[in-house]
Formats: sequence, C-alpha cells, structure tokens
Amino acid sequence: MEGILPTTAFSVSSSSSKSDRRSKSKSTQTSSKPSLVLALISCFAWLYVAGRLWQDAENRVLLVALFKKNSQQRPKMLTVEDKLMVLGCKDLERRIVEVEMELTVAKSQGYLQNQLKQSSSSSGKQFLAVIGIYTGFGGRLRRNVIRGSWFPNVDALSKLEARGVLVRFVVGRSPNRGDSLDRNINEENRATKDFLILGSHEEAHEELPKKAKYFFSSAIQTWDAEFYVKVDDNIDVDLDGLIELLQKRRGQNSSYIGCMKSGEVVSEEGKSWYEPEWWKFGDEKSYFRHAAGSVVVLSKNLAQYININSASLKSYAHEDISIGSWMMGLQTTYIDDSRLCCSTTTSQGVQDHQKALL
Repeated sequence: MEGILPTTAFSVSSSSSKSDRRSKSKSTQTSSKPSLVLALISCFAWLYVAGRLWQDAENRVLLVALFKKNSQQRPKMLTVEDKLMVLGCKDLERRIVEVEMELTVAKSQGYLQNQLKQSSSSSGKQFLAVIGIYTGFGGRLRRNVIRGSWFPNVDALSKLEARGVLVRFVVGRSPNRGDSLDRNINEENRATKDFLILGSHEEAHEELPKKAKYFFSSAIQTWDAEFYVKVDDNIDVDLDGLIELLQKRRGQNSSYIGCMKSGEVVSEEGKSWYEPEWWKFGDEKSYFRHAAGSVVVLSKNLAQYININSASLKSYAHEDISIGSWMMGLQTTYIDDSRLCCSTTTSQGVQDHQKALL
C-alpha cells in the first residue's frame, strides 16, 4: 500500500498541471482576438489619415498655383500719371456728351450746314412754301378735279413759282417697280409736270405715316422754302388765302400750323381708326393735341428735323398722330387756325370731298 500512494499523487499533480496549461492557452487565444481587431482598426485609420493628408497636399498645390495665376493678373497700382490720364479721359468723355447734346439741338433747329446746302433749289431761289398734295395710283380722277378747280395748270405753275409758291402732287412707287402703275404716273407727269415722285417710298394706304417722312425729307432736300405744306387730295383749297396766311407767319420758326384737335384712341381691333398701340396713350385713351391730317403746315426747321431724324422717328397707325408725336419733343409753337379746318361737301361728282375754309 505504501508503495502505491506516491504514484497516485504524481498522477493527480500531472493532471492538474495539464488543466492549468489548457486554461492558460484558452485565455491567451481569447485575449489575442481583440488585439487583432484593434490592429486592423488602427491600420485602416492610418490609411485614412494618410489618404487625407495626400489629398490635402494636392489641394494645397492647386491653391498655390491659382494664387500665383491670380497674383499675375491682379491690376497694378496706378501711378499719379495714370490717375491724371484717367481723369483726362473722363473730362474728354464729358465734353463729347455735351457736344453731342448741342449737335442734337442744332439739328432740331435745322442748322446742319451740309443739309442746308442740299435743301437749296437748283435755281438758288428760296420759296415761301412748298405744297404737296397727297395722291395715289387710283387718284387720277381726283387729280383732274383739283386741276380743274384750285390747282394751277402748267402755264400758271411757273407764274405761281415766281410768287414763291411751288405745288406738286406727291406719290410713291409701286411695290412692283416699273409696272403699269409706275408707268402711268410717269406718263401723266410728262404731260403735266406737276408731280413729286418719292422713289424710296412704297405707295400704300397703311404706309401713309412713312410717306410724311419721305415727303418732308424729299421736299426740303429739293427746294429751299420757309414752309412745307401737306394737303390731302380730297381738299379744295383757297390758294390765295393759304398764301396770305403763310406770308403773315414769315420769320416764325418752329411753327406747327393746322386745325388742332385731339380725340379718343380706338382700341378695338376691326373698327375704323384702330390704333394698335393704343395702350401707350394712357388709361383715358385720348390722343395728344395735333393738327388734323387734311392740312399740315411746318416751318423749315421742323421739316429739317424730320429730314435729319427720319430713320429714328416713331410712326403710329395714322399720319397726323405720327407728325404730332414728332413735334411733341421739340420747342414747337402750336398754331391752331380754324381756317384750316375742313367741312365735308360734294364736289363735281367726287363724294365726301372736303373744303378748307381759308
């Protein structure tokens, strides 16, 4: 029995030591897993930080390049001489603006020298008035009626011009240049020699506002006169009375003479006298004061203003409104003469003929 006890004790001690080693190995394995996780996390964190540092380095390179580029484009500091030059340019610009304004005023008063040279007649004579009678391609009957009443014949035209008054029928050209309409006017003019043909104007009823520009411009470029008169071809005019009226107004610049009126603006499309731009005339829809289109008289400087500025003058649907709008922006003297107002009559078979009471 005594010989067996030590062996048992040894076996017990050896088994306990094995169990201790197993427990230590298990604890070592369990403690190494968190270490690996932490190592992986720190590795990823290092890669992230390294990437951001690399990106920040690239951004810094780009910012430095942009800064250098902008610094090269930055304006230099102005010297005293540069500042004086800038001030001189501003002063010159101010003077140019002032001269342009003075030139505009001079143009409006008809003081443009080369235009005045063009407006002189071939004979060098200055007329009292140039009277233009608006007509059209279909107006031969009316022209014959006028020639048989107040309009002078071929022989009387020269005598009337000697008195300082020149009268012409005013007509444009056909949209189809050189057609029968143009040829008929040319033939009639060769026989009567009483036309002013507006070569640049296309004759049409809707083009009447533009016809006013071409008439006054062409008349003042062809003849030098104190007054330029526009008359409709359905008007009987007391020519002697008109000449007397103009003689009393001699020397009165910026004169806008006619039967002054105003009226309602027609805003309903399809009605007579419809104005497409009715909204420009205010809420009350009333026209400004203007001379009725039957007879309009302009002094030389106003006709010269139309001639010089015809390209930029606004035209409305009606001729008399258009002329009135051109006069509003000038130092114009409005002369309302009731003798230039017309009454409707019937004359020699032509219906709705009108008579100017002069």
